[in-house]
Amino acid sequence: MFNPDLKNVLKNHLSRYSLVTATAKRARQISDEALENGEIMVEKPVSIALDEIVEGKYKVIEPEEIRNL
Repeated sequence: MFNPDLKNVLKNHLSRYSLVTATAKRARQISDEALENGEIMVEKPVSIALDEIVEGKYKVIEPEEIRNL
């Protein structure tokens, strides 16, 4: 099971809520793409999505008003 260090992931004032929301949205996209292409998923979409966010392939942009909460 992949357990990233949240201090590194949540840098730049990224909230946990934004991280969870972005990961869920990307996981849904990955799942839908695999379904459309008839691919069988070996790894869980949430793990793939979180890996992509941690590696910087996707950037989470959150509104300024929730950054300081």
